[in-house]
Amino acid sequence: QVQLVESGGGWVQAGDSLRLSCTASGHTFRTYAVGWFRRPPGKEREFVASISGSGTNIIYEESVKGRFTISRDNAKNTVYLQMSDLRPEDTAVYYCAGTATVYGVGAYNTANRYNYWGQGTQVTVSS
Repeated sequence: QVQLVESGGGWVQAGDSLRLSCTASGHTFRTYAVGWFRRPPGKEREFVASISGSGTNIIYEESVKGRFTISRDNAKNTVYLQMSDLRPEDTAVYYCAGTATVYGVGAYNTANRYNYWGQGTQVTVSS
């Protein structure tokens, strides 16, 4: 069993940066792929980025490419989402999710691939 806790959310202005963290319990975290998803106000949950357990396979949703960077430090059981040039449309509750199941690289953008979810952290970007 893995427990995930997000942190780092907050209120920022457009153009600012934030770094979200997803910290996991469990000594097998390095074997888990981790994804970041978000739920904008009044909208469905959407994929943001994912990273494999080794950190070698990474994918991004198109609208965040070049602005967001996902990374991980397995020694700290933590996955990061560095967000730059934030826009009002990035406003959402951000969730991290984990899975130990191995899929093809492109499959990690689907929420139902993940078994474990954090409680979410709010990011609000004002214009």
